Amino acid sequence: MEMRIKMEKPILYIVIPCYNEEEVLPITSGEFLTKINELAGEGKISDQSRVLFVNDGSRDKTWEIITGLAQQDEHFIGIAQSRNRGHQNAVLAGLMEAKDKADITISIDCDGQDDINAMNDMVDAYLDGCEVVYGVRSKRDTDTFFKRFTAESFYKLLYAMGAEVVFNHADYRLVSSRVLQEFANFKEVNLFLRGMFPLVGFKSTSVYYERHERIAGESHYPLRKMLALAFDGITSLSIKPIRIITGLGTFISLLSFLAIIWTFVMVYMKNSVVGWASTISIICFIGGVQLICLGVLGEYIGKIYMEVKHRPRYIISERTWDENGEDCMERQIEENYDRIRVEVNQIIKDEMERIKTDPALRHLIPEPKKGTASR
Repeated sequence: MEMRIKMEKPILYIVIPCYNEEEVLPITSGEFLTKINELAGEGKISDQSRVLFVNDGSRDKTWEIITGLAQQDEHFIGIAQSRNRGHQNAVLAGLMEAKDKADITISIDCDGQDDINAMNDMVDAYLDGCEVVYGVRSKRDTDTFFKRFTAESFYKLLYAMGAEVVFNHADYRLVSSRVLQEFANFKEVNLFLRGMFPLVGFKSTSVYYERHERIAGESHYPLRKMLALAFDGITSLSIKPIRIITGLGTFISLLSFLAIIWTFVMVYMKNSVVGWASTISIICFIGGVQLICLGVLGEYIGKIYMEVKHRPRYIISERTWDENGEDCMERQIEENYDRIRVEVNQIIKDEMERIKTDPALRHLIPEPKKGTASR
């Protein structure tokens, strides 16, 4: 494949959301740095590329590790959210932070399960003219049967609902700054990024890879969160559930109308059966359907309520650099050095004064030589 080499080497930002990752971050951070240096050494990206960590309100030492990495190497930078806002908001915060600084971004989880080497093919696809490159799992052998079945069923359900999603793609993708500038116009609060990026358009392709086991720590996506994300994806990208409710209501109304006709026929033929079981069954069935319909409608109304308030989707509380682009960690080290130097000089001065006034220690200070003029 013949590549269309850009006039300038693109600046790459690897965006990594982190939540309580103190066990795995010291391991995978070195892999991300190695990949940045490898791609820069091959001349595919600029040496101004960075690894951007997004601390999503971690309760452990994740942020301390990020700031420590930023002090050790300039390629590591980080931002911290004011509180935990969830994986999707953390990814969005990192992408929006990088959109004016980088030419391309690659979002990837911190746990080391996604194949980092797939970034080479992603960058190659960008250099060949693609604006979005999706990382797609080639197989799910590492998943349990239950997780594999539910995940694949979820993608098929989304497709059936009319949502544009890439099968077996999560949030491992390359996105150009051009796409991010347009994506910034998508203001919805209920985020489902893997279904939103296909709506932006532009030339895209997929890169296939095999997913590994988690290197360390525990998964932060239990079944409860996976189901919540799935439901958010369906209700955020499609109104088909409401149309299904309309069709179901029409069908039940038709059945009820036929049942009324059947009742009149039975009364006319004097063959009616008196009983409460059939009546209760019909009432319970219709009541259950109505409650389900009200629940789905309530979910959509709740999403509308969240959207119209226009609350911020994330709040950045700290950065490892300031608004002028200067490295906060380097400046902090210099400030600490100056402060410590002043404190040490003051301690030495105080001790010298104490020794001068102490008869038992005064002899430790040498007497000035006679005839030596002080200047």
